[in-house]
Amino acid sequence: MLVGRRALSMRGLALAAMALMLLAPQEVVGVSFQMSFAAVMALIAGYEVMSPVLARLRGHRVARHVAALVLTSLLAGVAAAPFGAYHFGRVQLYFILANLLAVPLTAMLVMPAGLLALMLMPFGLERLALVPMGWGLDAIIAIARTVAAIPAATFGVPHMPVWGLGLVAIGLAWLGLWRSRMRLVGAVVVAAGLLSGLASPPADLLVAPDARLIAWRSPPLLQTRPGFSRFVLDSWSQYWAQPLAAAFPESGAPGPIRCTADGCRIDQAGATVLLARSLRPMDCSGASLVVSAEPARVVCPALPRIDRFTVWQDGAHAVWLRDGAAIVLSDRAYRGDRPWVALPGKIRTTLPLAAADVGD
Repeated sequence: MLVGRRALSMRGLALAAMALMLLAPQEVVGVSFQMSFAAVMALIAGYEVMSPVLARLRGHRVARHVAALVLTSLLAGVAAAPFGAYHFGRVQLYFILANLLAVPLTAMLVMPAGLLALMLMPFGLERLALVPMGWGLDAIIAIARTVAAIPAATFGVPHMPVWGLGLVAIGLAWLGLWRSRMRLVGAVVVAAGLLSGLASPPADLLVAPDARLIAWRSPPLLQTRPGFSRFVLDSWSQYWAQPLAAAFPESGAPGPIRCTADGCRIDQAGATVLLARSLRPMDCSGASLVVSAEPARVVCPALPRIDRFTVWQDGAHAVWLRDGAAIVLSDRAYRGDRPWVALPGKIRTTLPLAAADVGD
């Protein structure tokens, strides 16, 4: 602004992104970086396109102000929504309503009061501005809670793979940078990214890294052990976009699952997984995998297994039942062999800054 250049431009946004990536490259994978830059890019490109429409409202001050608020909220919210869906597994429907109320309150009360408080601090009078600022913040929080309480204000969405999020980012950048009709190609790329979850179906069964949580996706069923992680449970609910509360039944057959006192037999897509509840042998005929929260070597000795020992060694596990087989992916296999991933019961001595040998 001091040198007479536009305060908000694609060039300025690109310079800011480059500077941040050079100084703190780890921020690129963070939700704050992704949502913020997507929203600002959408605002710059969107107002460039819509400025002739807003110019027609020049003689209608209130209508122009409301239209600008709606447009700002719509552009920023829609651009940031895919990144929020990827990181949090949820999409908000009424963000425009919340912003219509909260943004004017922020601009007319909260921010001016904050600046006034800074000016009054040298005189010890900042309370005169901070108290009204607090009133504004309380009102914003009340607006957020009220809008969030509206029925169907948020809903879960299926998990999007990393490459799908990459397509969304590329498509948004294409939409923002092109000025001709070529920008519409970006919308196709964004749509492909949003639909990427269809090409990368979620796992059917998940096992926590301590085996205290074992979950089945459809119907959503859960086995818990004392001390299980609520954080892991919430992450799984986001991943599958559905709540996980119902326990595996003691007996019966919900959907593809048949349960007895010793465990459950899960049949899907021509494959069978045994969920063992005890160390007693089970009927292993036709099964592809055994899953247990305890050491399960004696349950079906000839079958591959995921139990307390395997999760201790390889971390959390995900299982897909496809075409008559159980496809298993462990956390260690997903991350690969890295110098900073310690092997169970062993000490890594190959790190660049580590000592050549380890003493007693």
